[in-house]
Amino acid sequence: MIATVTKRWRWLGFALAAGALAIAERLRPLRRIHEPGPQRVARNLAIGLLAGMTTAASELPIVEPASQLAERRGLGLLRALALPRALRVMIGFLLLDYTLYLWHRLNHRAALLWRFHAVHHLDRDLDSTTGVRFHFGELALSAGFRAAQIVLLGIDRGTLAVWQRMLVLSVIFHHSNLELPADIDRRICRVFVTPRMHGIHHSVRGDEMNTNFSSLLSWWDAVHASGRHDVPQAAITIGVEGYLDPAAVTLKRSLLLPFRPGGIPPPSSDATPPRQTAASGLS
Repeated sequence: MIATVTKRWRWLGFALAAGALAIAERLRPLRRIHEPGPQRVARNLAIGLLAGMTTAASELPIVEPASQLAERRGLGLLRALALPRALRVMIGFLLLDYTLYLWHRLNHRAALLWRFHAVHHLDRDLDSTTGVRFHFGELALSAGFRAAQIVLLGIDRGTLAVWQRMLVLSVIFHHSNLELPADIDRRICRVFVTPRMHGIHHSVRGDEMNTNFSSLLSWWDAVHASGRHDVPQAAITIGVEGYLDPAAVTLKRSLLLPFRPGGIPPPSSDATPPRQTAASGLS
């Protein structure tokens, strides 16, 4: 009973925070909107709903059995080490976030994974709804990766739950169109991914898209020298080259894109289309 009530309050808190962010990003936008109106938002939410259903459906047959197996047999790196619980939780949190960074990079390199991840990048604008715009196929593949994280790293359920909640909040936040004061943004960016930082990652230019892969903690881009902070938002064209027409990214086409012959080739760092200054942002 207590757990049910706590879960309801948690969802209510998340809904209130998401609603406040949606209002704030419209009052203080970081970039101009290319596709105004409810159609794009509805498309993102529909894609996000399918993704959420896929995530929920994958828990029982994939993630939960992996967690039970790891606990029952004492599998994983952290279970093999005699560490105090607090240290094990902290290291587990960092390993979850670091391996997600590696997985994100792989999604930009492996053709099969990019087919599905590209749907997330097709959005011509970035706002909080882009944070839920992930193809259901990508979430199904991610469930297998999450199971591997649990088994190989020896992550306990409590650590996984805390990290996942923080990750969801971070993803919604750094996809938002909220303009933070530049000095505050720089301070936050030392630890967490910010909208300015992630906006560069959603550029059509390969040399910009293939940077800033971090999802929660921003440290991993610094460690791997894959971070980039020198591109003004006004200079960024959001989207995927060849799919900048809204007619090319409708709900039906976005969902079917990964299954079409050829698909979209993974972004190359050499793919640097000219700046489209007419599609400038605000800062």
